[in-house]
This record gives sequence, C-alpha cells and structure tokens, in this order.
Amino acid sequence: MVSEIPSKGLLLRVLPPSLYAGRAKFLLERSILVYSRAWLVFASGALEPLFYLLAFQIGFGRLVGEVVGPGGQVMGYVAFVAPGLLAASAMNGAVFDSTYNVFFRFRYAKLYDAMLATPIGPLDIALGEIGFAVLRGALYSTAFVAVMGTMGLLTSPWAVLLLPAAILTSFGFAAVGMGCATFLRSTSQFDYIQLVLMPMFLFSTTFYPLSVYPEALQYVVSCLPLYHGIELMRGLATGFVSWSMLGHLAYLLTMAAAGLWLASTRLHKMLLR
Repeated sequence: MVSEIPSKGLLLRVLPPSLYAGRAKFLLERSILVYSRAWLVFASGALEPLFYLLAFQIGFGRLVGEVVGPGGQVMGYVAFVAPGLLAASAMNGAVFDSTYNVFFRFRYAKLYDAMLATPIGPLDIALGEIGFAVLRGALYSTAFVAVMGTMGLLTSPWAVLLLPAAILTSFGFAAVGMGCATFLRSTSQFDYIQLVLMPMFLFSTTFYPLSVYPEALQYVVSCLPLYHGIELMRGLATGFVSWSMLGHLAYLLTMAAAGLWLASTRLHKMLLR
C-alpha cells in the first residue's frame, strides 16, 4: 500500500524553513484588514493619474492633436499618453506601499522582528508585503483602465491584457521598492526615491515618443524600467503587437525576481544574523 504524501508547494520543497514557511498569505490578509477602514487612501491615489488624463482630454490634448505612435501609426495624443499614465499609476501605487509603509514597519514599529519570532520566514514577509503593494497598484490600474474604456481609448482586442501588464509592472516596482526600503535609515532619505521616480515619470516616453531624444539618450531612456512598462502597455492599447514586446516582458519579470531576492535577502541578513 502506497503511503499518501502531503502535497507541498515547490518553494516549500526547495527552500529552507528559516527562509520560507508558506505563510505569506497571512501577511496579505493582515494588510487587507488594516486598510479595510482606510479606503480613502486608495481613492486619493487613484485620482491623480485620472486628473492627468482628463486634463489632456479636455485641454492640452486639443492643442497637440495627433502624434506618431507604435509602428509609425498616427494616433490622437490622449490615446498616446493614456498607456503611459496607466503604467505610472501602477508604479506609484506599488512604490508608495512598498517603500514608505515598509520602512516604518521595519525601522520603527519593528513589526518584522515580531513576525520572524513566529513560523514565518523573510521570503514570506517579502511576498506578503509585495503582494499587497501589487494589489494596491492593481486597484489604481483597474480604475484607470475603466476610465480609458469610458473615454473610448480602448480600441484594440489586445487591450484586455492591459491590466495583467499593469500588475506585472506593479510587481516589479514593488519588489525593487521593498528591497531599496531596507537600505533607508531616515525619513529624509525618501527624497532619493522621489529623485528617481519623478524624472522616470517625465522622461520614460510617458508624454512623447522615444524618437524625440538624441540617439545617445535613447539608449539611456530604454534602460529605465518604467519605459518598458509603458511600451508594453502602449503596444497592447494600440494593437501594435511585435516580438520586441517579449523583451519588455522579460525585463519586467527579471526586475520582479531580482527585487524579490533583494528584499528577502536583506531581511534575512539584517534580522536573522
């Protein structure tokens, strides 16, 4: 008679219990309960990119007219900008939660020290916190996609993949953001985060195509993570799907994996050694 072996996930089979115990869902549940009565925080974060989009639709978009989009196709300026603002919305929602909130839980509340005294590992903490940051970015992105649909900006069948692309973008930025948050030592160092995010928002082809830059700067811009999220979503929104989009996808997946490794490694090094 063959004995029945209890089923375990792949990570539980491979990783040591001190690193991962398969309890990340409990951190996600905790975060949901904490924010269940603070829904206005999510509403306020979703409004900023929506105001941008409405401003371009009502005002600035009428002055610019048409621009050259992916594949050389001519398109309205609002339709060109909308995927960029969607990617920025996914980025902002994820980064805010995975940096500011993680920093205070890590440095001041000492929440992770208490968690690691239970059967929870650093990778559980990283997955749980990043998961909630991704959920926050997904909520912002869902609201934005709904507005895009209402404004008639979703004209391609590929647009159904915009939300998964936004979630992947959130995952990448949330993972890297949490890893970076473990290096911060004071609240004044949050300025460094804004020093990175704001130029990336402005120059990652959010408002104009890559071709406007000199050739040397085009290589620099194409290395920015937000650029890959924007180009992936812009291609899906316009229906211009090419093999180059696999490169954007691979970049974001690699970014997410590297950020997850960094966050869990830093927590293990600083709290368990």
